[in-house]
Amino acid sequence: MPRAVSVLAALLTVVTAAGVWAYRDLQGNIRSADVDGRIGDDRPPRMSPGSKNILVVGSDSRAGANAEYGRGHTTMHSDTLMVLHLAADREWATVVSFPRDSWVEVPACDRGDGTTSGPHHAKINEAFAIGGTGGEVARAAACAVKTVERNTGLRIDHFMSVDFQGFKGMVNALDGMTVCPAEAIRDERARLDIPAGCQTVRDEDALGYVRARYGVGDGSDLGRIGRQQEFLRALADRAQEKLTSPGAMYGLLESATKSLTTDEALAGIQPLYGLASRLKAIPPGRLTFVTVPNYPRSMDVPSDTANVVWQYPEAAELFTSLARDREVSEETVAAAGEDPLYAGTVRVRVLDGTGTPGLAEEVAGSLRRYGFTIAGTGTAPTAGAGAGAGARTTVTHPAGLARQARALASRLPGAGVAESADAPEGLVTLTLGEGFGGTR
Repeated sequence: MPRAVSVLAALLTVVTAAGVWAYRDLQGNIRSADVDGRIGDDRPPRMSPGSKNILVVGSDSRAGANAEYGRGHTTMHSDTLMVLHLAADREWATVVSFPRDSWVEVPACDRGDGTTSGPHHAKINEAFAIGGTGGEVARAAACAVKTVERNTGLRIDHFMSVDFQGFKGMVNALDGMTVCPAEAIRDERARLDIPAGCQTVRDEDALGYVRARYGVGDGSDLGRIGRQQEFLRALADRAQEKLTSPGAMYGLLESATKSLTTDEALAGIQPLYGLASRLKAIPPGRLTFVTVPNYPRSMDVPSDTANVVWQYPEAAELFTSLARDREVSEETVAAAGEDPLYAGTVRVRVLDGTGTPGLAEEVAGSLRRYGFTIAGTGTAPTAGAGAGAGARTTVTHPAGLARQARALASRLPGAGVAESADAPEGLVTLTLGEGFGGTR
């Protein structure tokens, strides 16, 4: 992928020098959306001034030429969702992919049709659809940004969306792409039916290849993420070969810009060139791609075989590192996903140390929705660690349950963790203190 940003930077450099006509033509293709004005003020703080987080959405909007996709859909959907973190010193960057089946909390959002949705749990890609009910990308993007911020604690600075038709146009401008599936892929939902072996794909087949899920491999979204990253690498290689072809170069950029919607600050050739140049300057090996550690939600809720949940505390550690502008490695994040701690195996007792009627039961309900096993609720003693007026919210645990305690605490911003010889065996105890900030 470092080559992908190098290609983009080279293409945009040529455009800026190609003349007024080409510049104005492509500049006029890029659409802007007032995203910031629709997010509201309840947002995570910027913990590392100078770093940037860009939310990138692959959108299968059903508007216009995209109407033929996804029968029965009447609103926008996001097939791909990722965050690009650009370090403050511009020496490294990380791209975090979010499986579209991630089961997360979607906050209240303006649907764009005169109504507002209520907060609820759903697949993460539903946020873009909720905000896009009225067909407006800005509101769809705002709901997606709010959802990512709510569940990660990352402050999103910019937004980019690319739709289906633009992707097909880019592939076609490069005379198609070579793919080599080990077995035939037949996926009616992705409108794809291709044999095994190496072949050139374009148009519907190219789009279907990166969208296919149910007719290949294990049918998971994780497999699709890997295939998309592989395809983008090949796309970058192909674009590199075509840099000397003005027709292919212009066709590639025309398709890309026509399909692109960004926040107002990024809506232009110059801002995009600046972003691409900064990415191009990152040293080799320091542009990393990771997927949020996760596991099937069926491990916590046997009846849910359709979704995945993020793995804690590892997911929280990934988000915290990026929020504080600390570099992460692909190997470390991948290794974290190999030994998941299922939330359902963590038994939690919730005690209220604030004196707020019903708070312990309310928090227990939230934790139960996250998959934790609730062993009971009650009132904290008036004295002792983690209890009493003004005390901090704490998670205490007996010896041997440190990881379980950290997994719970990572869903509670500001909570402390402590081992206690008096802690009940087999339980982690959450004591709610003054200023309890809710769950995440």
